[in-house]
Amino acid sequence: MRKITLSNGKTVEVECLSCALTSGLIEPDGGVVYESEFFHAHQDVAYPIKGLIILASKRHIKCFDELTEVEKLDYIKILSRIRQAQREVLGIEYVYYFYNEDTTHHFHTWMVPRYEWMYEFGRSVESIRPVLLHARNEMNNKESIKEVMEAINSLTKELNSCY
Repeated sequence: MRKITLSNGKTVEVECLSCALTSGLIEPDGGVVYESEFFHAHQDVAYPIKGLIILASKRHIKCFDELTEVEKLDYIKILSRIRQAQREVLGIEYVYYFYNEDTTHHFHTWMVPRYEWMYEFGRSVESIRPVLLHARNEMNNKESIKEVMEAINSLTKELNSCY
């Protein structure tokens, strides 16, 4: 078991944070944006960036090639629907996608929107870490959190009305 401090300050003891989130043991701030039989989408509000979504497998795996054929199809379908909703509902023009296999959690993809203010940190993939740190350290205020929660609600409504 590992002790993990969540973005809301609450400390939990879990074997795997992703398993705890996808199973419903831990409710992410803002709730679940979308859920299928195989995947769970939410926002990590520790990074208050409107429209940032994490899509995680419910099954405890590490690598893309461990997905079954059915899971792969579901993953692409959900990823595409979230991206479409980001564009149509939130007006997000560009998104960076991140997935890594050497994580302490299991298979998940980050969908990080690009906003104009982020370009002061650069335009390459290398700029994402400073952007995330800036958001966590400088934008963690009531106004930003309110904007993020409204975006979560809008995406949730859109994604769950279409299925």
